[in-house]
Amino acid sequence: MSTNDIAARAAQDVEAHEDGSPARLAIDTIRTLAMDAVQKANSGHPGTAMSLAPIATTLWTKFLRYDPKTPDWPNRDRFVLSVGHASMLLYGLIHMAGIDEIDADGKKSGAEAVSLDDIKQFRQLSSKTPGHPEYRHTTGVETTTGPLGQGCGNSVGMAIAERWLAAHFNKPEFPVFDHDVYVFCSDGDLMEGVAAEAASTAGHLKLSNLCWIYDSNNITIEGDTNLAFDEDVAKRFRAYGWKTLVIEDAEDTGAFAKAIEEFRATDDRPTFILVRSVIGIGFPTRAGTHKAHSDAPGEEEIRGAKKAYGWPEDAQFRVPTEATDWFRECMADLGGKTREAWDAMFARYAEAYPELANQLQHMRQGKLPDGWQDKLPVFDADAKGVASRDAGGKVLNAIAPDIEWLIGGAADLSPSTKTDVKGAPSFEPGNYGGRNLHFGIREHGMGSIAVGMALSYVRPYTGTFMVFSDYMRPPIRLSAIMELPVTFVFTHDSIGVGEDGPTHQPIEQLAALRAIPGLDVIRPGDANETTQAWRAALEASSHPTCLIFSRQALPTLDRGKYASADGVMKGGYVLADCDGTPDVVLIATGSELSLAVEAHETLAGEGVKSRVVSLPSWFRFEREDQAYRDSVLPPATKARLAIEMAGEMGWARYVGTHGDTVTMSTFGASAPISKLQDKFGFTVDNVVAKAKALIAEAVSTDKE
Repeated sequence: MSTNDIAARAAQDVEAHEDGSPARLAIDTIRTLAMDAVQKANSGHPGTAMSLAPIATTLWTKFLRYDPKTPDWPNRDRFVLSVGHASMLLYGLIHMAGIDEIDADGKKSGAEAVSLDDIKQFRQLSSKTPGHPEYRHTTGVETTTGPLGQGCGNSVGMAIAERWLAAHFNKPEFPVFDHDVYVFCSDGDLMEGVAAEAASTAGHLKLSNLCWIYDSNNITIEGDTNLAFDEDVAKRFRAYGWKTLVIEDAEDTGAFAKAIEEFRATDDRPTFILVRSVIGIGFPTRAGTHKAHSDAPGEEEIRGAKKAYGWPEDAQFRVPTEATDWFRECMADLGGKTREAWDAMFARYAEAYPELANQLQHMRQGKLPDGWQDKLPVFDADAKGVASRDAGGKVLNAIAPDIEWLIGGAADLSPSTKTDVKGAPSFEPGNYGGRNLHFGIREHGMGSIAVGMALSYVRPYTGTFMVFSDYMRPPIRLSAIMELPVTFVFTHDSIGVGEDGPTHQPIEQLAALRAIPGLDVIRPGDANETTQAWRAALEASSHPTCLIFSRQALPTLDRGKYASADGVMKGGYVLADCDGTPDVVLIATGSELSLAVEAHETLAGEGVKSRVVSLPSWFRFEREDQAYRDSVLPPATKARLAIEMAGEMGWARYVGTHGDTVTMSTFGASAPISKLQDKFGFTVDNVVAKAKALIAEAVSTDKE
């Protein structure tokens, strides 16, 4: 856009301000707060917050069914700022709306969610206004965004959840759920593949409760978007099956309002609204350029922008009461009254349908139905055994009837991952009450969608092969940051995949997942450990879980002879032991657990004392106190051998300086599993030999 065009837009803005309307004051308050906060922090992204303030104000004050006094109202419209670097736009909106803070216990704290002082602490340690919006950290933030495209994916999950909730709970004259999901996204969001995967899914599912509002400002950090991005985005979304609308000027709030009205009248597909804007509008030299995208603009640019808005040039963090009064009155008239009517309706609903009302209460509190654990299966000892993926499918289908809001599917792999609920219909247009989701071959989108579902009361799970966890790592990481109880099922977990070869044999993925803080990674060693792994995943209310399952059959251990699989809940436990102090501790997970047991029996036959420790969840084991951990892994036993068909990284913490591992140091190969086990040393003979060598070394060290 030319300099003259930018000047004309700035002049237009001055004229719009001259009427002194509360709406214009609110828009310019949000704009000036953004630039003042970024300048004070000396970092941040002011430009997008400035350019989108008009349409954001219009959306929140005229259409968003959201009660600032009850921000956890379940039927509220969701607003997702996928363009998370423009966080000051959201913080400005939350402040203008006067949203009440909800504390960690789900109660009102008595404070504002975002006060003016909070805005002045933008990007500072422990403030409620971090650089990118963070769920749980700031009331009013519906999901953590920043990695571009993730909010787009989350929004599809939210829209799916709303459709399922409506199908499950709504009754004639009782529209318990009928909310919409709005997203602000950017050029950068729509360049990311996850947004494409999510948009394709939403179009296929005809999610008419979903509206993406695309800020087309043609600017990225490096410069104009035509450096790398010149497609017709509206055509792309039409091809996805979305209704597409174009607003030529982000300042034209009337045209934007009509577009939102058209979205709300559309009942057969999602809506995509392309809005053309000038990033950093009002800045004398930066408007419309990549310099408006990020960093402190400087005092002269700020003064120039404020002059263009008709704002006192020297005023900092100015919030006119006329603006906040108007903004809050608008939201009270719309969101507040809508919520009050909903409360009255739900009181009648609870009398008519008490079981459903109680179920919704459980879901909102993150609880599961009473007695669901009673349906967990117990597997008999069986030397031939069963693959943990098959056992996992049996567990899922045993508990699914009682946990109706346990919903999920796979990335086109449910016959292999065993993640379908037998007898349940698919979630699809015309049947949004279905429980089996078909994500297609879209692992990244699947993960991001599941995160959005978890933000809307249902309990989602996903399924794919372990090696493809790399494709969906960002949403897994974000689910851990947000402390969401998503269950990620990964099967085909090792070189045990066999003939498919190294492209499909995960090696480094276990270590990579274990490295994510707050993520429980459980690799069960037999069918009964698999039962306990699912139990652990579903009892978790504040962290996600990865369930790592085998393709090949694993012997079902005799729990009369060996310890109970309940030890999975502690992360690690003594499975098999000897009399007295062991000479060596064999530590294993997953398919290698039975190998450790065989080696233990062989060593016992040779008069060697050994202990077998099953360590399926490092996350849980590290949460136990030191006394328990020492009781499982006695410090006095220096000879420790870890056995796992994955990379060695991380095992040093458990084997110590005198221990060793039987792990993978290369990629796998294409061959039958028995050949691979021989090639890479996952045999009883090799484990026994290494155990004896460690014992000898420990004895030698003690003598020294």
